[in-house]
Amino acid sequence: MDLSPKQIVHELDKYIIGQSEAKKAVAIALRNRYRRSKLSPELMEEITPKNIIMKGPTGVGKTEIARRLAKLVHAPFLKVEATKYTEVGYVGRDVESMVRDLAECAIRLVREEKTAEVEYKARATAERKVAKVLAENNKADRGELSKEVFEQNFVDAVHEGKYDHAMIEIDVADQPKPLELSAAGGSIDLGSIFGGMGLPGKRKRRKLTVKEAVNLLMAEEADKLIDNDAVNAEAIRRAENDGIIFIDEIDKIAGKGNTSGADVSREGVQRDILPIVEGCTVMTKYGPIKTDYILFIAAGAFHVSKVEDLIPELQGRFPIQVELSSLTKQDFVDILTQPENAITRQYSVLLAVDNIDLKFTPDAIEKIAEIAEDINSTSEDIGARRLHTVMEYLLEDISFNAGGGDYPVIPVEINSKYVEEHLDKMISNRDLKKYVL
Repeated sequence: MDLSPKQIVHELDKYIIGQSEAKKAVAIALRNRYRRSKLSPELMEEITPKNIIMKGPTGVGKTEIARRLAKLVHAPFLKVEATKYTEVGYVGRDVESMVRDLAECAIRLVREEKTAEVEYKARATAERKVAKVLAENNKADRGELSKEVFEQNFVDAVHEGKYDHAMIEIDVADQPKPLELSAAGGSIDLGSIFGGMGLPGKRKRRKLTVKEAVNLLMAEEADKLIDNDAVNAEAIRRAENDGIIFIDEIDKIAGKGNTSGADVSREGVQRDILPIVEGCTVMTKYGPIKTDYILFIAAGAFHVSKVEDLIPELQGRFPIQVELSSLTKQDFVDILTQPENAITRQYSVLLAVDNIDLKFTPDAIEKIAEIAEDINSTSEDIGARRLHTVMEYLLEDISFNAGGGDYPVIPVEINSKYVEEHLDKMISNRDLKKYVL
Protein backbone atom coordinates (compact mmCIF):
# COMPACT_ATOMS: atom_id res chain seq x y z
CA MET A 1 0.00 0.00 0.00
CA ASP A 2 1.43 3.33 -1.11
CA LEU A 3 1.03 5.49 2.03
CA SER A 4 3.30 8.40 2.96
CA PRO A 5 4.66 8.51 6.57
CA LYS A 6 2.22 11.36 7.34
CA GLN A 7 -0.72 9.29 6.08
CA ILE A 8 0.42 6.29 8.15
CA VAL A 9 0.59 8.45 11.30
CA HIS A 10 -2.86 9.87 10.48
CA GLU A 11 -4.29 6.32 10.24
CA LEU A 12 -2.64 5.31 13.54
CA ASP A 13 -4.07 8.45 15.20
CA LYS A 14 -7.56 7.01 14.68
CA TYR A 15 -6.82 4.26 17.20
CA ILE A 16 -3.87 5.38 19.35
CA ILE A 17 -3.65 8.64 21.31
CA GLY A 18 -0.34 10.53 21.58
CA GLN A 19 3.05 8.78 21.27
CA SER A 20 3.88 10.76 18.11
CA GLU A 21 7.60 9.87 18.30
CA ALA A 22 6.90 6.12 18.19
CA LYS A 23 4.31 6.53 15.41
CA LYS A 24 6.79 8.57 13.37
CA ALA A 25 9.50 5.90 13.76
CA VAL A 26 7.25 3.01 12.64
CA ALA A 27 5.79 5.12 9.77
CA ILE A 28 9.31 5.80 8.42
CA ALA A 29 10.22 2.09 8.77
CA LEU A 30 7.11 1.11 6.84
CA ARG A 31 7.66 3.70 4.10
CA ASN A 32 11.28 2.53 3.74
CA ARG A 33 9.92 -0.92 2.90
CA TYR A 34 7.90 0.56 0.05
CA ARG A 35 10.93 2.56 -1.13
CA ARG A 36 13.06 -0.60 -1.04
CA SER A 37 10.49 -2.53 -3.12
CA LYS A 38 10.98 0.01 -5.97
CA LEU A 39 14.75 -0.53 -6.22
CA SER A 40 16.73 -2.86 -8.46
CA PRO A 41 17.22 -6.45 -7.14
CA GLU A 42 20.96 -5.73 -6.53
CA LEU A 43 20.20 -2.75 -4.26
CA MET A 44 17.25 -4.50 -2.59
CA GLU A 45 19.65 -7.20 -1.37
CA GLU A 46 21.79 -4.56 0.37
CA ILE A 47 19.05 -2.65 2.22
CA THR A 48 17.72 -4.20 5.44
CA PRO A 49 15.03 -2.81 7.79
CA LYS A 50 16.09 -0.60 10.71
CA ASN A 51 14.63 -2.41 13.72
CA ILE A 52 13.02 -0.45 16.56
CA ILE A 53 13.04 -0.67 20.37
CA MET A 54 10.05 0.90 22.13
CA LYS A 55 10.63 1.84 25.74
CA GLY A 56 7.73 2.78 28.02
CA PRO A 57 5.32 1.60 30.75
CA THR A 58 2.61 -0.97 30.08
CA GLY A 59 -0.68 0.12 28.52
CA VAL A 60 0.60 3.17 26.61
CA GLY A 61 0.20 1.69 23.12
CA LYS A 62 3.43 -0.20 22.23
CA THR A 63 1.74 -3.40 21.02
CA GLU A 64 -1.23 -1.54 19.55
CA ILE A 65 1.04 0.64 17.37
CA ALA A 66 2.75 -2.44 15.88
CA ARG A 67 -0.51 -4.39 15.47
CA ARG A 68 -2.36 -1.51 13.78
CA LEU A 69 0.65 -0.90 11.53
CA ALA A 70 0.56 -4.51 10.29
CA LYS A 71 -3.23 -4.37 9.83
CA LEU A 72 -2.91 -1.15 7.81
CA VAL A 73 -0.77 -2.79 5.11
CA HIS A 74 -2.08 -6.39 5.46
CA ALA A 75 1.34 -7.58 6.62
CA PRO A 76 1.87 -10.88 8.50
CA PHE A 77 2.21 -9.93 12.19
CA LEU A 78 3.35 -11.97 15.17
CA LYS A 79 3.71 -11.00 18.82
CA VAL A 80 5.98 -13.08 21.08
CA GLU A 81 7.13 -12.61 24.67
CA ALA A 82 10.91 -12.82 25.06
CA THR A 83 10.38 -14.36 28.53
CA LYS A 84 8.82 -17.42 26.86
CA TYR A 85 12.32 -18.55 25.89
CA THR A 86 13.66 -18.38 29.48
CA GLU A 87 11.14 -20.89 30.84
CA VAL A 88 12.42 -24.09 32.44
CA GLY A 89 13.20 -26.68 29.79
CA TYR A 90 12.95 -24.08 27.02
CA VAL A 91 16.26 -22.26 27.42
CA GLY A 92 18.28 -22.11 24.23
CA ARG A 93 15.68 -24.13 22.38
CA ASP A 94 13.57 -23.33 19.38
CA VAL A 95 13.72 -19.55 19.26
CA GLU A 96 13.20 -20.18 15.52
CA SER A 97 9.57 -21.05 16.32
CA MET A 98 8.73 -17.33 16.06
CA VAL A 99 9.58 -17.43 12.33
CA ARG A 100 7.53 -20.61 11.83
CA ASP A 101 4.58 -18.97 13.59
CA LEU A 102 4.98 -15.91 11.32
CA ALA A 103 4.79 -18.27 8.32
CA GLU A 104 1.48 -19.65 9.67
CA CYS A 105 0.15 -16.07 10.01
CA ALA A 106 1.17 -15.32 6.41
CA ILE A 107 -0.50 -18.51 5.11
CA ARG A 108 -3.75 -17.62 6.93
CA LEU A 109 -3.64 -14.05 5.60
CA VAL A 110 -3.07 -15.07 1.96
CA ARG A 111 -5.63 -17.90 2.16
CA GLU A 112 -8.29 -15.45 3.44
CA GLU A 113 -7.54 -13.10 0.53
CA LYS A 114 -7.69 -15.91 -2.07
CA THR A 115 -10.93 -17.24 -0.53
CA ALA A 116 -12.48 -13.77 -0.82
CA GLU A 117 -11.54 -13.72 -4.54
CA VAL A 118 -13.38 -17.00 -5.29
CA GLU A 119 -16.18 -16.53 -2.73
CA TYR A 120 -18.86 -15.59 -5.26
CA LYS A 121 -18.22 -18.63 -7.45
CA ALA A 122 -17.88 -21.01 -4.47
CA ARG A 123 -21.11 -19.71 -2.87
CA ALA A 124 -23.05 -20.14 -6.12
CA THR A 125 -21.93 -23.79 -6.40
CA ALA A 126 -22.70 -24.46 -2.71
CA GLU A 127 -26.18 -22.91 -2.97
CA ARG A 128 -26.94 -25.03 -6.05
CA LYS A 129 -25.93 -28.23 -4.20
CA VAL A 130 -28.10 -27.35 -1.19
CA ALA A 131 -31.01 -26.37 -3.45
CA LYS A 132 -30.77 -29.79 -5.13
CA VAL A 133 -31.18 -31.52 -1.74
CA LEU A 134 -34.14 -29.27 -0.85
CA ALA A 135 -35.78 -29.94 -4.25
CA GLU A 136 -35.33 -33.70 -3.72
CA ASN A 137 -36.89 -33.46 -0.23
CA ASN A 138 -39.88 -31.49 -1.57
CA LYS A 139 -40.39 -33.23 -4.94
CA ALA A 140 -44.00 -34.02 -4.03
CA ASP A 141 -44.77 -30.27 -4.38
CA ARG A 142 -43.30 -29.98 -7.89
CA GLY A 143 -46.58 -30.23 -9.75
CA GLU A 144 -46.29 -29.42 -13.45
CA LEU A 145 -42.98 -27.52 -13.12
CA SER A 146 -39.95 -28.92 -14.92
CA LYS A 147 -37.15 -30.29 -12.73
CA GLU A 148 -34.81 -27.43 -13.77
CA VAL A 149 -37.33 -24.66 -12.96
CA PHE A 150 -38.28 -26.34 -9.65
CA GLU A 151 -34.59 -26.52 -8.63
CA GLN A 152 -33.95 -22.93 -9.75
CA ASN A 153 -36.78 -21.74 -7.47
CA PHE A 154 -34.96 -23.35 -4.53
CA VAL A 155 -31.63 -21.83 -5.65
CA ASP A 156 -33.23 -18.36 -5.56
CA ALA A 157 -34.87 -19.05 -2.19
CA VAL A 158 -31.58 -20.30 -0.64
CA HIS A 159 -29.74 -17.26 -2.00
CA GLU A 160 -32.33 -14.93 -0.43
CA GLY A 161 -32.00 -16.71 2.93
CA LYS A 162 -35.59 -17.98 3.06
CA TYR A 163 -34.51 -21.48 4.16
CA ASP A 164 -31.64 -20.44 6.49
CA HIS A 165 -33.07 -22.27 9.52
CA ALA A 166 -34.49 -25.32 7.70
CA MET A 167 -32.76 -28.62 8.56
CA ILE A 168 -31.32 -30.87 5.85
CA GLU A 169 -29.06 -33.94 5.68
CA ILE A 170 -26.04 -33.50 3.43
CA ASP A 171 -22.68 -35.19 2.72
CA VAL A 172 -19.70 -33.04 3.75
CA ALA A 173 -15.95 -33.72 3.87
CA ASP A 174 -14.91 -35.51 7.05
CA GLN A 175 -12.22 -33.42 8.72
CA PRO A 176 -9.95 -35.79 10.70
CA LYS A 177 -8.35 -34.41 13.84
CA PRO A 178 -4.81 -33.20 13.10
CA LEU A 179 -2.17 -35.63 14.32
CA GLU A 180 1.19 -33.93 14.72
CA LEU A 181 4.65 -35.06 15.80
CA SER A 182 7.05 -32.46 17.16
CA ALA A 183 10.55 -32.49 15.75
CA ALA A 184 13.60 -30.27 16.02
CA GLY A 185 12.77 -28.49 12.77
CA GLY A 186 9.11 -27.95 13.65
CA SER A 187 6.06 -30.22 13.63
CA ILE A 188 5.16 -32.93 11.14
CA ASP A 189 1.45 -33.25 10.30
CA LEU A 190 0.84 -36.98 9.82
CA GLY A 191 -2.72 -36.31 8.61
CA SER A 192 -1.48 -34.24 5.69
CA ILE A 193 1.10 -36.91 4.77
CA PHE A 194 -1.50 -39.69 4.55
CA GLY A 195 -4.09 -37.33 3.07
CA GLY A 196 -1.71 -36.49 0.24
CA MET A 197 -1.22 -40.11 -0.88
CA GLY A 198 -3.99 -39.86 -3.46
CA LEU A 199 -6.56 -41.48 -1.16
CA PRO A 200 -10.08 -40.14 -1.76
CA GLY A 201 -11.33 -37.78 0.97
CA LYS A 202 -13.86 -39.42 3.29
CA ARG A 203 -17.32 -37.89 3.39
CA LYS A 204 -19.72 -37.90 6.28
CA ARG A 205 -23.50 -37.43 6.38
CA ARG A 206 -24.51 -34.61 8.72
CA LYS A 207 -27.75 -32.93 9.74
CA LEU A 208 -27.33 -29.15 9.44
CA THR A 209 -29.30 -25.97 8.91
CA VAL A 210 -29.29 -24.73 5.30
CA LYS A 211 -27.13 -21.75 6.34
CA GLU A 212 -24.50 -24.01 7.97
CA ALA A 213 -24.55 -26.40 4.99
CA VAL A 214 -23.99 -23.54 2.50
CA ASN A 215 -21.04 -22.23 4.57
CA LEU A 216 -19.43 -25.69 4.86
CA LEU A 217 -19.86 -26.50 1.17
CA MET A 218 -18.65 -23.03 0.24
CA ALA A 219 -15.40 -23.62 2.18
CA GLU A 220 -14.97 -26.96 0.33
CA GLU A 221 -15.60 -25.37 -3.08
CA ALA A 222 -13.21 -22.48 -2.30
CA ASP A 223 -10.50 -25.03 -1.39
CA LYS A 224 -10.91 -26.67 -4.81
CA LEU A 225 -10.57 -23.31 -6.57
CA ILE A 226 -7.47 -22.16 -4.64
CA ASP A 227 -3.99 -23.19 -5.77
CA ASN A 228 -2.21 -24.22 -2.56
CA ASP A 229 1.27 -23.97 -4.10
CA ALA A 230 0.56 -20.36 -5.14
CA VAL A 231 -0.71 -19.61 -1.60
CA ASN A 232 2.47 -21.06 -0.04
CA ALA A 233 4.78 -19.16 -2.42
CA GLU A 234 2.97 -15.84 -1.85
CA ALA A 235 2.88 -16.40 1.94
CA ILE A 236 6.64 -17.04 2.10
CA ARG A 237 7.28 -13.93 -0.02
CA ARG A 238 5.07 -11.85 2.30
CA ALA A 239 6.61 -13.25 5.47
CA GLU A 240 10.14 -12.52 4.19
CA ASN A 241 9.52 -9.02 2.81
CA ASP A 242 6.52 -7.65 4.76
CA GLY A 243 6.55 -9.65 8.01
CA ILE A 244 6.62 -7.85 11.37
CA ILE A 245 7.71 -9.67 14.55
CA PHE A 246 6.93 -7.84 17.79
CA ILE A 247 9.18 -9.05 20.66
CA ASP A 248 7.59 -7.94 23.93
CA GLU A 249 9.12 -8.00 27.44
CA ILE A 250 12.63 -7.67 26.00
CA ASP A 251 13.68 -5.83 29.18
CA LYS A 252 13.07 -9.06 31.15
CA ILE A 253 15.94 -10.81 29.34
CA ALA A 254 18.35 -7.88 29.86
CA GLY A 255 20.79 -8.52 32.68
CA LYS A 256 24.31 -7.22 33.15
CA GLY A 257 26.84 -7.54 35.92
CA ASN A 258 25.69 -10.91 37.35
CA THR A 259 26.91 -13.99 35.56
CA SER A 260 25.21 -16.63 37.68
CA GLY A 261 21.76 -18.18 37.89
CA ALA A 262 18.95 -16.77 35.78
CA ASP A 263 21.12 -14.07 34.21
CA VAL A 264 23.09 -16.69 32.29
CA SER A 265 19.89 -17.99 30.70
CA ARG A 266 18.75 -14.43 29.92
CA GLU A 267 21.96 -13.70 28.06
CA GLY A 268 21.65 -17.10 26.37
CA VAL A 269 18.20 -16.15 25.05
CA GLN A 270 19.60 -12.84 23.74
CA ARG A 271 22.31 -14.78 21.89
CA ASP A 272 19.69 -17.17 20.46
CA ILE A 273 17.50 -14.29 19.24
CA LEU A 274 20.53 -12.50 17.72
CA PRO A 275 20.99 -14.65 14.55
CA ILE A 276 17.27 -14.38 13.72
CA VAL A 277 17.37 -10.58 14.01
CA GLU A 278 20.72 -10.42 12.17
CA GLY A 279 19.40 -12.53 9.31
CA CYS A 280 19.38 -16.28 8.80
CA THR A 281 17.32 -18.94 7.01
CA VAL A 282 14.73 -20.86 9.01
CA MET A 283 13.13 -24.05 7.69
CA THR A 284 9.33 -24.18 7.89
CA LYS A 285 6.89 -26.75 6.55
CA TYR A 286 6.09 -24.33 3.71
CA GLY A 287 9.72 -23.85 2.71
CA PRO A 288 12.80 -21.88 3.88
CA ILE A 289 12.26 -18.29 5.11
CA LYS A 290 15.05 -15.69 5.15
CA THR A 291 14.74 -13.36 8.15
CA ASP A 292 17.01 -10.62 6.72
CA TYR A 293 14.14 -8.35 5.68
CA ILE A 294 11.62 -9.02 8.48
CA LEU A 295 10.98 -5.91 10.59
CA PHE A 296 11.59 -6.58 14.30
CA ILE A 297 10.02 -4.26 16.86
CA ALA A 298 11.11 -4.92 20.46
CA ALA A 299 9.38 -3.41 23.47
CA GLY A 300 9.74 -3.29 27.22
CA ALA A 301 9.02 -1.12 30.26
CA PHE A 302 12.75 -1.00 31.24
CA HIS A 303 11.86 -0.09 34.85
CA VAL A 304 14.66 -2.13 36.42
CA SER A 305 17.04 -2.69 33.51
CA LYS A 306 18.15 -0.31 30.76
CA VAL A 307 18.43 -0.77 26.99
CA GLU A 308 22.22 -0.61 27.53
CA ASP A 309 21.96 -3.86 29.58
CA LEU A 310 21.23 -5.86 26.43
CA ILE A 311 24.29 -7.46 24.83
CA PRO A 312 26.01 -4.97 22.46
CA GLU A 313 25.42 -7.14 19.37
CA LEU A 314 21.66 -7.18 19.98
CA GLN A 315 21.57 -3.43 20.74
CA GLY A 316 23.32 -2.85 17.42
CA ARG A 317 20.52 -4.67 15.60
CA PHE A 318 17.93 -2.23 17.02
CA PRO A 319 19.36 1.12 15.89
CA ILE A 320 16.15 3.11 16.49
CA GLN A 321 15.06 3.70 20.09
CA VAL A 322 11.85 5.54 20.95
CA GLU A 323 10.47 6.36 24.37
CA LEU A 324 6.74 6.28 25.02
CA SER A 325 5.48 8.53 27.79
CA SER A 326 3.00 7.77 30.60
CA LEU A 327 -0.56 8.87 29.92
CA THR A 328 -1.80 12.19 31.34
CA LYS A 329 -5.34 13.22 32.25
CA GLN A 330 -5.78 14.86 28.82
CA ASP A 331 -4.60 11.64 27.14
CA PHE A 332 -7.29 9.72 29.04
CA VAL A 333 -9.94 12.27 27.97
CA ASP A 334 -8.83 11.82 24.35
CA ILE A 335 -8.81 8.00 24.66
CA LEU A 336 -12.39 8.11 25.99
CA THR A 337 -13.69 10.33 23.18
CA GLN A 338 -11.52 10.41 20.04
CA PRO A 339 -10.67 6.91 18.65
CA GLU A 340 -13.10 5.17 16.32
CA ASN A 341 -13.37 2.33 18.83
CA ALA A 342 -13.43 4.60 21.95
CA ILE A 343 -14.28 2.71 25.14
CA THR A 344 -17.32 4.96 25.84
CA ARG A 345 -18.74 4.06 22.42
CA GLN A 346 -18.11 0.35 23.07
CA TYR A 347 -20.19 0.46 26.26
CA SER A 348 -22.93 2.52 24.53
CA VAL A 349 -23.39 -0.02 21.71
CA LEU A 350 -23.20 -2.98 24.13
CA LEU A 351 -25.96 -1.56 26.36
CA ALA A 352 -28.00 -0.44 23.34
CA VAL A 353 -28.67 -4.17 22.79
CA ASP A 354 -30.72 -4.06 26.03
CA ASN A 355 -32.45 -0.76 25.05
CA ILE A 356 -30.23 1.48 27.20
CA ASP A 357 -29.37 4.78 25.50
CA LEU A 358 -26.11 5.57 27.31
CA LYS A 359 -24.63 9.08 27.11
CA PHE A 360 -21.57 10.56 28.84
CA THR A 361 -21.41 14.28 29.67
CA PRO A 362 -18.06 16.14 29.19
CA ASP A 363 -17.69 16.65 32.98
CA ALA A 364 -18.14 12.87 33.52
CA ILE A 365 -15.38 12.15 30.98
CA GLU A 366 -13.10 14.65 32.80
CA LYS A 367 -13.82 12.99 36.15
CA ILE A 368 -13.19 9.45 34.83
CA ALA A 369 -9.88 10.61 33.29
CA GLU A 370 -8.84 12.29 36.54
CA ILE A 371 -9.59 9.16 38.61
CA ALA A 372 -7.74 6.88 36.14
CA GLU A 373 -4.67 9.15 36.20
CA ASP A 374 -4.67 9.35 40.02
CA ILE A 375 -4.99 5.58 40.51
CA ASN A 376 -2.15 5.00 38.02
CA SER A 377 0.06 7.45 39.92
CA THR A 378 -0.74 6.06 43.41
CA SER A 379 -0.68 2.35 42.53
CA GLU A 380 0.71 0.39 39.58
CA ASP A 381 0.85 2.38 36.32
CA ILE A 382 -0.99 0.17 33.83
CA GLY A 383 -1.71 2.93 31.31
CA ALA A 384 -4.94 2.92 29.31
CA ARG A 385 -5.90 -0.50 30.69
CA ARG A 386 -6.84 1.32 33.90
CA LEU A 387 -9.86 2.75 32.07
CA HIS A 388 -11.34 -0.74 31.71
CA THR A 389 -11.20 -1.19 35.50
CA VAL A 390 -12.77 2.23 36.15
CA MET A 391 -15.51 1.84 33.50
CA GLU A 392 -16.51 -1.67 34.63
CA TYR A 393 -16.77 -0.44 38.21
CA LEU A 394 -18.74 2.64 37.13
CA LEU A 395 -21.28 0.82 34.94
CA GLU A 396 -21.62 -2.33 37.03
CA ASP A 397 -25.17 -1.50 38.29
CA ILE A 398 -26.47 -0.51 34.85
CA SER A 399 -24.94 -3.60 33.17
CA PHE A 400 -26.34 -5.90 35.86
CA ASN A 401 -29.90 -4.52 35.85
CA ALA A 402 -30.27 -4.11 32.06
CA GLY A 403 -31.93 -6.76 29.91
CA GLY A 404 -34.27 -9.63 30.59
CA GLY A 405 -37.44 -8.07 29.16
CA ASP A 406 -38.96 -6.21 26.24
CA TYR A 407 -38.54 -2.66 27.57
CA PRO A 408 -38.76 0.63 25.69
CA VAL A 409 -35.51 2.57 25.12
CA ILE A 410 -34.36 4.08 28.44
CA PRO A 411 -32.05 7.13 28.23
CA VAL A 412 -29.25 7.07 30.84
CA GLU A 413 -26.91 10.03 31.30
CA ILE A 414 -23.61 9.63 33.12
CA ASN A 415 -22.51 12.94 34.68
CA SER A 416 -19.75 13.86 37.16
CA LYS A 417 -22.15 13.47 40.14
CA TYR A 418 -22.96 9.89 39.03
CA VAL A 419 -19.24 9.16 38.61
CA GLU A 420 -18.42 10.47 42.11
CA GLU A 421 -21.28 8.51 43.73
CA HIS A 422 -20.42 5.22 42.03
CA LEU A 423 -16.63 5.46 42.26
CA ASP A 424 -16.70 6.70 45.87
CA LYS A 425 -15.11 3.49 47.21
CA MET A 426 -12.39 3.56 44.55
CA ILE A 427 -11.68 7.27 45.29
CA SER A 428 -11.55 6.77 49.10
CA ASN A 429 -9.12 3.83 48.73
CA ARG A 430 -6.96 6.03 46.51
CA ASP A 431 -7.00 8.90 49.02
CA LEU A 432 -5.91 6.58 51.86
CA LYS A 433 -2.97 5.28 49.78
CA LYS A 434 -1.43 8.76 49.85
CA TYR A 435 -0.75 8.29 53.58
CA VAL A 436 0.62 4.74 53.43
CA LEU A 437 4.41 4.72 53.86
